[in-house]
Amino acid sequence: MNPNLDRLHPYPFEKLRQLTADLDYPTHLEPIALSIGEPKHAAPEFVKQRLRDAVDKLGQYPTTKGSIELRKVICDWLERRFSLPSASLDPEQQVLPVAGTREALFAFTQAVVDASKDGALVVSPNPFYQIYEGAALLAGAEVHYLNCDQDGGYIPDLEAVPAELWQRCQLLQLCSPGNPTGAVMSLAQYQQAIDLADRYDFVLSSDECYSEVYLDEDNPPLGLLDACQQLGRTDFSRCVVFHSLSKRSNLPGLRSGFIAGDKSLIGQFLNYRTYHGCALSLPVQEASIAAWSDETHVIENRAMYREKFAAVTEILKDCLEFTAPTASFYLWPKTPIDDAEFARGLLAEQHVTVLPGQFLSRTTASGNPGKNRVRMALVADKQQCIEAAERIKLYVQSLDHRE
Repeated sequence: MNPNLDRLHPYPFEKLRQLTADLDYPTHLEPIALSIGEPKHAAPEFVKQRLRDAVDKLGQYPTTKGSIELRKVICDWLERRFSLPSASLDPEQQVLPVAGTREALFAFTQAVVDASKDGALVVSPNPFYQIYEGAALLAGAEVHYLNCDQDGGYIPDLEAVPAELWQRCQLLQLCSPGNPTGAVMSLAQYQQAIDLADRYDFVLSSDECYSEVYLDEDNPPLGLLDACQQLGRTDFSRCVVFHSLSKRSNLPGLRSGFIAGDKSLIGQFLNYRTYHGCALSLPVQEASIAAWSDETHVIENRAMYREKFAAVTEILKDCLEFTAPTASFYLWPKTPIDDAEFARGLLAEQHVTVLPGQFLSRTTASGNPGKNRVRMALVADKQQCIEAAERIKLYVQSLDHRE
């Protein structure tokens, strides 16, 4: 077997299972899970109908590249959403449908990393989506973790990376809006990343799967392609973005997203995927066309998250310290005790599950940015989220009485 398999860390939810395996839960309370970022809002009915209508197409092999109609719809959406000029993206060369961003992020790293070069390095935010790390390790690279802490606005400090590490870097993984912090990169921060990529010859990969869950309807988050356009980088050289229907359209089980950007990188990734074998089935492509073509359901989705954040933050503001996120559906509060101990106690006493922050991050010379924080995914319905917040408040208050 690949010896790099031994380098993988247990997945955060496996760590959580081990942490809580011996607990007895309060049976008088219904369980509420805020640990997994799986949307619980209803999938759009018109998308499900499009899927049903296309079921007979299961008798055909799909192409790796996907249908031209889907690729054109994706390009049109990108141009509308990120204020790109019409026809600024070529559906033949600059976009590729993928079976969800998780598999694409993993596969893209395999295609980019050249492990034959000594010291192959991937630079990742910390905390992070664990696919970034696992993909890098299995590709034979090392990972350099950039702490995203409160003092830095939860954005990785690229200036903290010494030149000798940038010289080894082959891939810089960005995530904006951030998981779990919800922080959004600015144009200046994107420009800094692009300048470094040019200077040291590495690829920029931007995970933007939370870009459509934002709290201010009038201020959608900036994306890497948008930043490139504003900076005059109209060929999107060295830059690729990843988007998904999972969060935007409440379709995590559809496993549908795309990668877009630099046509040279997309072309080489298409060649890789031709062998990889992850083409989207034709019914999934049809459903995806419907979803990317409609914004009404996305606006309604944001409104539901906005209501939940307003209700939950009002309940928790006096008992937990947190920064209200710009985007995503996560809260990232500080805990008054160790985060793993907090998660155990909350589950044991209030039957609410949250994810310890240390399970989403690694310890560096500057410490562990997830320590004494938990991730709360406000994915349940509004009343469940309110109930969970009330229980969390009771638990925190009980901790105060124990001191």
